[in-house]
Amino acid sequence: MTDISGILYIVATPIGNLQDITYRAVEILKNVSFIATEDTRHSRKLLSHFNINKSLISYFEHNELKRIPQIIKKINKGVDCALITDAGTPGISDPAYKLIRRAIDENIKVESIPGPNAVITSLTASGLPTDRFLFEGFLPNKKNRKSRLERLKKEDATLIFFENPNRLRRTLKDIQIFLGDRPAVIAREMTKIHEEYIRGTVSQLISYTEKNKLKGECVLLIGKDKNSVYFN
Repeated sequence: MTDISGILYIVATPIGNLQDITYRAVEILKNVSFIATEDTRHSRKLLSHFNINKSLISYFEHNELKRIPQIIKKINKGVDCALITDAGTPGISDPAYKLIRRAIDENIKVESIPGPNAVITSLTASGLPTDRFLFEGFLPNKKNRKSRLERLKKEDATLIFFENPNRLRRTLKDIQIFLGDRPAVIAREMTKIHEEYIRGTVSQLISYTEKNKLKGECVLLIGKDKNSVYFN
């Protein structure tokens, strides 16, 4: 770090409804020198909606080793950078934390601009307990999947997963095997026109997915095995 180092801003962007972006987020995006983004094409649509025209640099899982030094070098020259993801808050189930950690190691100032987040949005509207929750991201596809679920049996908390609709039924069946037929919620298309919360037990949601084809990324929430948590 030098005396002229810039700032790395972690900027949350909408998960669906563009009106959910904050005034502060728009101001930061307009004033930084460049924006690091998961998908430049996707982000240009968001930025153009707010008349923001900035230099973009791609930053995602498969180019992070190359991009981190490039981004840090720019910031150390005294320019500010905003880090955004395709939707929601950077650093939640994506490689943003690696860039953030490197910036911290370089004594670069990091500021988080709070806003939309699929985990909290789904949890607060789910009807499941919010006093204690555990976000697990995506379950492993094969390796360690069984051991992960075995470990989660002991957690006295609402469990939250991200899941692809094509794998959702399989995940629900695995959860039923290892965790039991607990109260559960599927949240999809949040903040969009076709927003939907499907509530019931794990077995009821399995039945629902067998009869209905879901689209879009889903958030799956599993409640505690307590009488007061089950839906009527």
